[in-house]
Amino acid sequence: MAHYRAPDSKREQFRRYLEKTGVVDSLTSVLVALYEQPERPTNALEFVQQHLCAAAQTLADAEALQQEVNDLRQRCARLVEENKDLKTKLQQYEPASEDGATAD
Repeated sequence: MAHYRAPDSKREQFRRYLEKTGVVDSLTSVLVALYEQPERPTNALEFVQQHLCAAAQTLADAEALQQEVNDLRQRCARLVEENKDLKTKLQQYEPASEDGATAD
């Protein structure tokens, strides 16, 4: 009986792995897209490959854009801090106006 449970256990682990990594979702969406085609493509395998590559590229693009957003946020925070420091330094060299406000 142990021989029958081991493959089931491995199969279940593999299924969870595929779900966790998004493979099941990707395959499902590609197969749904194929099903919803008004005319069946002559080469279904090529259709699946193209759509999987497009999905992978979209994911890579999204990751690259997310990294760019993070980089730009860090740069913006540095520039805000630098601007604040420069304004502080500038106030040391500019005399206060007569009404008590400083020039910006």
